[in-house]
Amino acid sequence: MKYLFTLLAAGILFTGCKNEGKDSKTEDATNKNPYGEAKNVLEPDSASIDIQPISHATAVVNWSDATFYIDPVGGAEAFEGKEKPDFILITHTHGDHLSVETLEAMDLDGVYIIVPQSVRDEMPDEMNDIIRTLENGATTRVLDFYIEAVPMYNLPDDADSRHPKGWGNGYVVERNGQRLYIAGDTENIPEMKELQNIEIALIPMNQPYTMTVEDAVNGVLAFAPKKVIPFHFRGQDGYADVEKFKELVNEGNKDIEVELLEWYPEREE
Repeated sequence: MKYLFTLLAAGILFTGCKNEGKDSKTEDATNKNPYGEAKNVLEPDSASIDIQPISHATAVVNWSDATFYIDPVGGAEAFEGKEKPDFILITHTHGDHLSVETLEAMDLDGVYIIVPQSVRDEMPDEMNDIIRTLENGATTRVLDFYIEAVPMYNLPDDADSRHPKGWGNGYVVERNGQRLYIAGDTENIPEMKELQNIEIALIPMNQPYTMTVEDAVNGVLAFAPKKVIPFHFRGQDGYADVEKFKELVNEGNKDIEVELLEWYPEREE
């Protein structure tokens, strides 16, 4: 199956922080239109995307010969035996998503860290050269991956919001037509329901921080990824009912695969 992208060339601003000669394997092309000035037909990538849960919202993603981390927390020891990342994605500053101490304990040579401005403001100056800051809607390229920062926020989006719009990033990571959606801490927002051609989606469900199981189901049925993986489902009242989530998704669309992974090793069944 081929995905056809019709692309606009005018008015594109390159906002990436360019590091000439720093790492030949890494290209900086922060751009709202990463695919160039002409139409491109991308062949779907046949490589498997392996999601390895670490805990709660933290994961290691192995995508063919590449590896990246999502919201690494828990100390460097949490990643013992894992491949070194080619890049790191951080969604926002809350302690279950950002741990500067964990990052400082890692070997980050040649590794770019993709963050929203709120996270960059919390990072030490020594990391400035490896940080790329993306606002919602902006895109950067690392290796042959295109990484788009997408909105993540609570509803209603007001002064009392735990996650106001524009403060944090969800991400869509794409390579050769395969697209992975990392929702971050969001509710059932319009921008999520409008997503297209998502291979795998990581979706949170825990009140009052993200959304209910029912809202998560509603959002997933709207954009219909090939596979959805619930994560970030521990809240103030314990764990969300991910089995119910799976049942409701499959009642609404039997073609969506729901995969339940072990995000909480300490969890008592």
